[in-house]
Amino acid sequence: MELSYEEIRRIHRLERNTSQLVQVEPEFYNELHAFLASEKQAYLKSLKNFSASSSRDFTNLKKMVEEIFSIREKKILNRALVAARTNDINEEHLAQQEMKMFRKSIEMLKEYRKMLAEMFETEASGSESSKDLNNLSVRILSDIPAFIGSDMKEYGPYSKDDIVELPLHIGKLLGSRNLCKIEQGV
Repeated sequence: MELSYEEIRRIHRLERNTSQLVQVEPEFYNELHAFLASEKQAYLKSLKNFSASSSRDFTNLKKMVEEIFSIREKKILNRALVAARTNDINEEHLAQQEMKMFRKSIEMLKEYRKMLAEMFETEASGSESSKDLNNLSVRILSDIPAFIGSDMKEYGPYSKDDIVELPLHIGKLLGSRNLCKIEQGV
């Protein structure tokens, strides 16, 4: 289906008035991009001809597309939140690019929810989980000799590219001096 100003207006109206995602083609964003490119050319041409109505149409189109994008984004993130909690993954009415965001959002939310599970998890011995939420996993960016932290414990020596767990305040201090960077997903 070829996109038109009327079709975008219809999608915009439906997105605003329903809580569910409006059905769009998997190639929706590719088609939208092509449509906007042609409309932008017409808009630029209208500027040369001093056509106020054409420039107003393009401005309205831009606002509608931005609002469609924003509304769909919120709906997809809400759907991902539900899917991460219930494992009910529904990719209905998603465009290809939205599916990618949806799947990555679910992964991130599940990873985040693991933190809650770890807080209540206990090892077989009955002691608290060894994962300390006040620690950071960092990658060392340059060699660091052994040092005594503010907690009077010895840390290091560390070599470049070591990945180590450090107390939050020490990790932040080393990071502020560009000696380490926080590792994501560790």
